[in-house]
Amino acid sequence: MPHIPASEAPPPPGVPPHPPCVLTVAGSDSGGGAGIQADLKTMLALGVHGMSVLTAVTAQNSRGVQGAWELPAEAVRAQFRSVVDDIGVQAVKTGMLASAELVETVAGLLAELTVPVVVDPVGVSKHGDPLLAAEALGAVRGKLLPTATVATPNLDEVRQLTGVRVTGEADLRRAADAILGHGPRWALIKGGHLDGEAVDLLTDGTEEHWLRAPRHDNRHTHGTGCTLASAIAAGLAGGLPVPDAVRAAKRYVTGAIAAGFPLGSGIGPVDHGWRLRD
Repeated sequence: MPHIPASEAPPPPGVPPHPPCVLTVAGSDSGGGAGIQADLKTMLALGVHGMSVLTAVTAQNSRGVQGAWELPAEAVRAQFRSVVDDIGVQAVKTGMLASAELVETVAGLLAELTVPVVVDPVGVSKHGDPLLAAEALGAVRGKLLPTATVATPNLDEVRQLTGVRVTGEADLRRAADAILGHGPRWALIKGGHLDGEAVDLLTDGTEEHWLRAPRHDNRHTHGTGCTLASAIAAGLAGGLPVPDAVRAAKRYVTGAIAAGFPLGSGIGPVDHGWRLRD
């Protein structure tokens, strides 16, 4: 019998041929703490195969975003088709989309899929730099959010998209209702900017799940939103129900925040590999 190299041999019976595949559609963070880079690190840490559609390139470091250049819609569409048509996906996560044209392009592509989609409606960077054009907000509300299995806005993004200002835990339900009004199946309202413990509300308008975690005294939290959304997508790709995927992602990102480290002279990243060294 001819020798078959181990790399080409079929997997043993009952073993899937490859890990679940998760696609991130987002911008690049040259500093490596957020964006595509954070997404792929998270996916690797959580045991799924990460793939990417690049939507924009940023010049970015620990102090902020010095420049951003979006890719043409045709480049985004070509990347998406290349991956999905050949490899396939078990879940998708979206991040920085920058312009109305890119939002509409990505929303149209996602509407063709039947897999879970996690939409992180990125509006501003950790440092307050705008990452979404004002004229794109309508497309996010009307076209992107309706494709989402889970939408994961932070409090600034809730206000940007709905006008709802959250000043305390009691406002989280109102924020969730406003986001759900734009069509996602579930809304995860991230209360990380509130005082006290880190509390988030996950709801589909009927079920409510309150997720609480201790707040760590660590300023190095760059990439938390990207990391959380990617971790949720990884859980969904593995077959977890939405509440279980979100709980697991919350545990992972809480550990990553606790292990966040200084990098450069500004805000450092969370540690995506903390479990590998823990």
